[in-house]
Amino acid sequence: MHHKTLVAVAAGLGLVTLSACGSTDDKGSAADSKTVTLVSHDSWAVSKNVLSDFEKQSGYKVKVLKDGDAGQAVNKAILTKDNPQGDVFFGVDNTLLSRALDNGLFQSYEPKGSDQIVQKYRVDQDKHRVTPIDTGDICVNYDKAYFSKHKLTPPQTFADLVKPEYKNLLVTENAATSSPGLGFLLGSTAHFGDGWQDYWKKLEANGVKVVDGWEQAYDEEFSGSAGGKKAHGDRPLVVSYASSPPAEVIYADPKPTTAPTGVATGTCFRQVEYAGLLSNARNSEGGKALLDFLISMEFQEDMPLNMFVYPVRETAAVPTEFVKYGPQAKDPETLPADKIAANRDQWVKSWTSLVLK
Repeated sequence: MHHKTLVAVAAGLGLVTLSACGSTDDKGSAADSKTVTLVSHDSWAVSKNVLSDFEKQSGYKVKVLKDGDAGQAVNKAILTKDNPQGDVFFGVDNTLLSRALDNGLFQSYEPKGSDQIVQKYRVDQDKHRVTPIDTGDICVNYDKAYFSKHKLTPPQTFADLVKPEYKNLLVTENAATSSPGLGFLLGSTAHFGDGWQDYWKKLEANGVKVVDGWEQAYDEEFSGSAGGKKAHGDRPLVVSYASSPPAEVIYADPKPTTAPTGVATGTCFRQVEYAGLLSNARNSEGGKALLDFLISMEFQEDMPLNMFVYPVRETAAVPTEFVKYGPQAKDPETLPADKIAANRDQWVKSWTSLVLK
């Protein structure tokens, strides 16, 4: 999902920081009412023409404010909720949703077209504080060249990752600060149940490396990344997304006939990302229009090749590259929202003392 280093993010979406002081009164409100501000994680991207269609049709100008990895962005939104940085927040996922809802981050709004969203991704049906926007699978990716060079079969399951032949090969993200890191932890708790801590002890004994966020893991530590700015890392296994291989193909020049990376399909956790109208949005009308746009057919079909995620709208088309190089996992790990809500913070705390001690 989070492939912004591979994406020339539309230049028109320059970063805009809004003054955070509470004393601005309503002096700027006339101008502000024609601007709607989207707060998101770093991976937000949209085609310029699609965004300008929305701006023309709605009469609103969109400002985008990016706040780091999804985990950081959610925490910052919660801290600033009384005087929010914007109107709509995009990028809270099923791993962090209860934290956002329990902290009163969003107000109710059911966007036009909500009835077109795949049923199993809908949540909070009585209050409509959030709307599903996209879905994807967090999975271990492997560098095909490394494994063929070393005549090793790539791992396919959680259990494979603790085998001695994969010692010191895996890099993952910090579950406390990164959404793919947290998704991978949750996948392991779904898979092993109460045995997840023993599993992580074995992973640690097998040399797993933990870094803060996805970009560091994928672009700096992973040996199979084409998007890295620095010299390649030396870890041929990384926690990323099932849609990372198509990104590697699409951004390669020349395009390879097969993806240079593969997915360990027995390590996947299904992630769903949501957007919502912030509780104290200054421009709630603009925010509602923007939410309508995020589940419109135009945005839903534009999104896969910009953010490397799958649409949630039932009839939205998926790019052929996805079907070929990054199919969704057939049987991903999932956890019910209430189970994540009840256990997440304790799991992260236990994980931190086990793995980062």
